[in-house]
Amino acid sequence: MKSDYLSEVWITFPAAPFQIGFIYPFPAFTQSFFTLTSICYIQAMPMVWRVLYTLEHIIENEGTCIGLSELNHSYNLVSHESHRFLFKHKPQKPHPFLKVTKNDSNWRNQFFFVMRDSIPNGNHLPNKWNT
Repeated sequence: MKSDYLSEVWITFPAAPFQIGFIYPFPAFTQSFFTLTSICYIQAMPMVWRVLYTLEHIIENEGTCIGLSELNHSYNLVSHESHRFLFKHKPQKPHPFLKVTKNDSNWRNQFFFVMRDSIPNGNHLPNKWNT
């Protein structure tokens, strides 16, 4: 099976967020991003995960109140190749985080499946790709 396999029984997770330190269930800011956009976790390219991880650390370590409006102030969410999404920083805005937009090789082939009913809120996660 490929990472774009859709199922009401299985959820596809990319390896990228777990490789950088995320654990599931994802923190509130990250989960609110996915809830608002309705994209599946596997649709987010690695740089999206790095930006979200960085923001989660700022929220946690600095006690700063960052919301999705601040994320929207700096980035546009754009589709890239077959309904995969990435953040593109807005023109005339300083790039908020350096080195999070690096290119990843072979990221599409690094994923795993989890039974929805085996994880918290798994049955409520998206089961179709947002296009």
